[in-house]
Amino acid sequence: MKRFFSLLLAGACALNAYAQKPVAITNNSETAFTDAVVDIPWPTVLSAYPQADTSQLQVLLGGKPVPCQFERRGTKTVQNLLVQLSVAPKQTITLTFRKGKPAPVTDKTYCRYVPERYDDFAWENDKVAFRIYGKALNGRSDNAYGSDIWAKRTNQLILNKWYKQNDYHKDHGEGLDYYHVGLTLGAGDIGVFLNDSIQFVHNYQTWEVLDNGPLRSTFRVTYAPYTFKGITVNTTKTISLDAGSQLSKIVVAMQHTYGKPLPLVAGITLRPEPGQLLLNEQNGILAYWEPQHGKDGTIGVGCVFTKGSVPMRRQYQHGLAQIAVPSGETITYYSGGAWDKAGQITSGQAWMNYLHAFSQQIQAPLQVQVKP
Repeated sequence: MKRFFSLLLAGACALNAYAQKPVAITNNSETAFTDAVVDIPWPTVLSAYPQADTSQLQVLLGGKPVPCQFERRGTKTVQNLLVQLSVAPKQTITLTFRKGKPAPVTDKTYCRYVPERYDDFAWENDKVAFRIYGKALNGRSDNAYGSDIWAKRTNQLILNKWYKQNDYHKDHGEGLDYYHVGLTLGAGDIGVFLNDSIQFVHNYQTWEVLDNGPLRSTFRVTYAPYTFKGITVNTTKTISLDAGSQLSKIVVAMQHTYGKPLPLVAGITLRPEPGQLLLNEQNGILAYWEPQHGKDGTIGVGCVFTKGSVPMRRQYQHGLAQIAVPSGETITYYSGGAWDKAGQITSGQAWMNYLHAFSQQIQAPLQVQVKP
C-alpha cells in the first residue's frame, strides 16, 4: 500500500510538472493594437507549457490555432515566440498551447541582399518596402547614402519580382519606387553631426540575416570605420520589420573616439515644394507628409524615438532629430513611411495620427504574463 501511494504521488508530481498554464496578453493603454506582432519570450512559453517543441506546437486563441514564428535572432536556439494579434484598449486575451503541427502562416515579411543591383539590401512586409545601399555604389555618380522607401499598394511580397523585372520606377498596379534619396539621409537614416554639419556614414560593407519571416525579418549591416573631423566611428545597425507595420525598428551601435556621447541626427530629406513637417519634440515624433509627386501620389515619412523628448529642427533641407550615443552603447528608434495610393493612410493628418498611436504603443507595450 505504501508503494502504491508513493507511485501515485510521483505520478501526480509528474503531471503537475507538465501542467499547462495559459498566457495572458494585456493592453493597459487607451490605444488599440491591431494585427500587432507580439514577442513571447521562449522561457515564458516553457514556463506555461514545459513540453513545448517547435516542430509540434500549436498556439491557440479561443481554441483556434494562431500563426506564429520562432524568432532566433541569428542563434540556433529560439529566443521568442512571435504571434500576430489584435488587442483592444484595456483588453486581456488568453493564449494556450497544445501538441500539434503549427498553424500554416503566410510570409508577410522578407529581406535579402541584392548583389545584382550594386549591393542593395532590401526588406519589406505586407505594407511597405525599403532598401539601403552597399559598397558597390561607392564612387559612382548614382551613389546614395540614406534609406529608400518603395511605394506599395499590394499586400504581396514584391522585392524579388520587382528586381527581376527591373522596371520598378513605373507603377504596373502594385506600386513603384519614385522616392529620391541621393546624398541625403533619405527616409529616416542616421548621420554624425559635427561642426554644425551632417557627416554621412556612407554605404554598408557587410550584412547578415538574423531571421527571415514570416512575421518578422531582421538583419544586421556593418559599415567600414570612418573618420569624421578626426573622430573614428564604427557603426553597426540591426534592422527589423514586423508584419502589418509601417515602421522598421533600427538599433544603432557605435564605437567611436569622441570621448563623450557622439552627436547624431536622424533625418528626413525635404522636397523644395511645400509639404507638412511635424516636429513633435515632447513625444519624440518626426513626421513629414511630402508634396504630391504628380500622378505618383504622396509618401509620408516618419521617425519615432523610444526615449522621451528629442530636440528637432528644420536644417539643411532635412527635418532633423538631435540624439547622441556614448561609445559602445546603442540607440533605438523606428523609421518608415506610408503611401496614399495604398488606400489606408491617405492624408498628412492620418499619417500623424498613425505615428502618434505608434509612439503610445512603444511607451505602453502589451504585457505578457503566465497565468496561475
